Amino acid sequence: MPTIKSLVQDAVLRLRLSGVEGPRRDAELIVGHVLGLERASVIARGDDPVEPAAAARIEALAAERAGRRPMAQILGRREFWSLNFKVTEATLDPRPDTETLVEAVLAVIGLRRWQALRILDLGTGTGCILAALLTECPAAKGVGVDRSAAAAAVARENMSALELGGRATIVEGDWCADLSGPFDVIVSNPPYIPEADMARLAPEVRLFEPRAALTPGGDGLGAYRLIIGQVGAVAAPGAIVGFEVGIGQSEAVAALMVAAGLGPVTIRPDLAGIGRAVLGRAPG
Repeated sequence: MPTIKSLVQDAVLRLRLSGVEGPRRDAELIVGHVLGLERASVIARGDDPVEPAAAARIEALAAERAGRRPMAQILGRREFWSLNFKVTEATLDPRPDTETLVEAVLAVIGLRRWQALRILDLGTGTGCILAALLTECPAAKGVGVDRSAAAAAVARENMSALELGGRATIVEGDWCADLSGPFDVIVSNPPYIPEADMARLAPEVRLFEPRAALTPGGDGLGAYRLIIGQVGAVAAPGAIVGFEVGIGQSEAVAALMVAAGLGPVTIRPDLAGIGRAVLGRAPG
C-alpha cells in the first residue's frame, strides 16, 4: 500500500517533468485535498498508508495537473481577500492582482463604507470583487453582472456560501444593458488580453480558462470602450468607477475615462509596480 510520502514524491516527479511551477507545493495540495488534510499534516504524516481508492484519485488529479489544468479548478476553490470562492471552468481563477482594485476602491470610499452604498460589478465571474467589497461595506448592496449563465450560477453559489446572498443580486447580462441605477460604486475586471498575446499565455490560462473572460479580441481595450460608453446611464453623481487593467494598459484606459468625463483619474500599481487599477468618478 502506498504511503502519503511516496504518493507526493511520485506526483512531484510527474509535475516537474511536465514543467509545472512549484511541483512539490501542488503535489502536497493535491494529496491533502483527497485525504482531507492540511498541507502541514501531509508532510508530518508522510509514513501513513493510503487506501487504493484514494491513491488512484490522487494519481488522477496529479495527471490533470500535469496536463496543466489550474490548481484552482482541480481543488474547486480559491482564496481571495481571505474569502473562499468556488471556481469552475466557467470562471476566471481569482488572482492576487485583482485585490489591488479592491484596495483602491476601498481607499476612495473611506468612511463611506458604513453607508448604504449600491455597488455594481460588471463581468463578476466568481463574484470575488463584489463579495470583497460587500464584506468591507456592511451596509452596502450590490449587483453582479455576467454574460455567462454558468459563471453567474457560480457567483450566486459563492454569495450564498459567504452569507452575502441577501445583499447581492447576480444577473445575466451584457455590461450595463437593462440595468437600473443609480450605483455609487462601479467596478469591473473585464476581458483585456490583446488577441496577439493569447498564444503566449501560460497553458493553465490559455487552455482552461474561459476565452471570453480573457480577451475581447483586437487590442484588448474593446470591453473598456463599451463599459465606459454605457456607465454614465447607471452611475450616481460622483460615483466611483474602477477597472482592473492589464500590463501596459493603464494610461490608455485612463485616457478613455478622461475623454468620457470620468476624470480626474488615478492609477494604482500592484505589488510588482505595474499599473493595475484605474479609478475615476462620474460627473457630479
